[in-house]
Amino acid sequence: MKVSSILDGKKVATVKPEATIKELTERLAELKIGALVVSKDGKSVDGIVSERDIVRAIPLNFATFQNLHVRDIMTVNVLTCTKDSTFSELMILMTEKRIRHVPVVDESGLLVRSEEHTSELQSHLNLLCRLLL
Repeated sequence: MKVSSILDGKKVATVKPEATIKELTERLAELKIGALVVSKDGKSVDGIVSERDIVRAIPLNFATFQNLHVRDIMTVNVLTCTKDSTFSELMILMTEKRIRHVPVVDESGLLVRSEEHTSELQSHLNLLCRLLL
């Protein structure tokens, strides 16, 4: 089964690199999600930032935390997939790299949709694991 089978056409939630941590956390809370793709133009993948990145940044920057921007804490080397990637490939990538958020990009590397490790995807992955065992 391919990733394209669960894409629903929703716009990818993004945040600009110059956004403040306050703006980032407000957007995550508003959308009730755990990560945002960092993009200067809403199309390119310049990075990804998650709740985990925020938590890791706090002890290292406690005194200046409010002055930080997304660009200061984001992950720059983003692992992506395409809509033609299979669930098996995605399952291996997410498990081996211990990641939960994988942006879906087109042939040019531009955003198609960000696939979060959602319950729908998790149920597909669980089924695949049971079939493999």
